[in-house]
Amino acid sequence: MKPFQGEPERGSIERVFNYLLSRGRRVVENAFGIASSVFRVLRKPMLLSPDKARKVVLAIIHLHNFLRKKSSSQYKPHGSLDMETDTEIILGSWRNDSESSSLLPITNLPRRSGNDAKEIRLHLAKHFVTNGEIPWQNI
Repeated sequence: MKPFQGEPERGSIERVFNYLLSRGRRVVENAFGIASSVFRVLRKPMLLSPDKARKVVLAIIHLHNFLRKKSSSQYKPHGSLDMETDTEIILGSWRNDSESSSLLPITNLPRRSGNDAKEIRLHLAKHFVTNGEIPWQNI
């Protein structure tokens, strides 16, 4: 999902949405980065049927969660995750693993978002400032 363009006004639904989208993306990047540094099958395309690939990914998710809970300091040592301070984002050590960057970046294709995608984004943005609001989100 694409963030709203430009620098939205402080406290606007667009700015709140962009902030929460960015935080969510960072959570996914951290989880995938750590998982792919341990489970190397995630570093390249899986030459499996979609059903088998789904089972492999589900097994990795369960193992990832188990290791996080049972041996957190070994599986996820201090400093391995991206951290956010009031002024900056400190990148986690998993990003230094040279092989973790073996996946090719997604190329940016210039295209306009469809109206359906824009409506979904606006619906989510409105939700984040009403029923889905969290106390610390107003930036």
